[in-house]
Amino acid sequence: MRPDTPATPAENEHADHVAEAERLERTAAMYPEDAEALLLQAAAHYELADARDRATAHYDALLASSDVHDPALIRALKAANLWEYGHEAEARAIITGLRTTAPRDPAPWVIVAESLESHDELEQAHETFTEALELLVPEAERESGDLPYPKHPLVLGRHRVRRLLGADHDLWDALADRVNRTPVSLDELHDPKRLWALGSNNPAELRAEIDRLRAELGTYREALSRPFPVAVLHWPSTEYAELLAAYPTLSTEYPSYEAHLSSIEASLRELSASGTGNLGIVTGTVPSYEAFAASEASSPTETSLLPQYATTLAARGRAVEWPPEAGAACWCGSGSVYGECHGQ
Repeated sequence: MRPDTPATPAENEHADHVAEAERLERTAAMYPEDAEALLLQAAAHYELADARDRATAHYDALLASSDVHDPALIRALKAANLWEYGHEAEARAIITGLRTTAPRDPAPWVIVAESLESHDELEQAHETFTEALELLVPEAERESGDLPYPKHPLVLGRHRVRRLLGADHDLWDALADRVNRTPVSLDELHDPKRLWALGSNNPAELRAEIDRLRAELGTYREALSRPFPVAVLHWPSTEYAELLAAYPTLSTEYPSYEAHLSSIEASLRELSASGTGNLGIVTGTVPSYEAFAASEASSPTETSLLPQYATTLAARGRAVEWPPEAGAACWCGSGSVYGECHGQ
């Protein structure tokens, strides 16, 4: 493009996304403890800028790291991105591998299923959604309909694909109807004929479609505005020992490691009993805590910093949902099942 030629809106938008991605890269270099989350955001901006090769480079670098937090999510994002710029075979291989390893988090399943759906692999998308639901949704949640929010996209996505396939309702579809929070039924929201309505000259059909789109937008806005969890700070045993060795005065807050673990579970149960929802646990590290204290122009010995540090970690998406799902490992890192450890 000549220097005197105005940039088009699309070119401006792409440049904005690239600039934001590069800003996130610089921030990640400054805060290595948050690098994974920041680089994933940078990769998303590169995808929006259609610089998909740069997004793939981030995914590869994260997967090559020894301390990557969520490799299944990164592989799913990489597969979806690869497929969008012509690397279908590699994307399919990654998706097959993910389905084989069966991650316990809903997000990778949603990403790969929606990627299959967007490329008209409806049968495979349906199978993927179903596998995830059978793996991640215990019988108690199926019967009660009290499905945790992160699992909603699985059951809603499966319903959408089944409408495209023309399949009859089953028990999972009934569960999707129960978790639907919009005033419009899922059968209407997921009706394939809606695409035809968008090109209609009938004002009534267009008005009905606008109402449906508004309902969907309300759902998306609700998801984006969900608050981060009320989180309690957990120090793993090695970090706990390092923390007290560096700052002995904190022993008034943490008299023993066993008491620390017990207080976490007790605090969360008390919050749950009082009606507080969306609870979680964040894991602290001494270098991260020291950097946080420095950013607050305070000393790590200030006990008032500890809950602020926990809130900051939760706001950065570092919280793990509490209580763990049935059969999941305990949050304390003992390796035992939660129900046989702190969940007793």
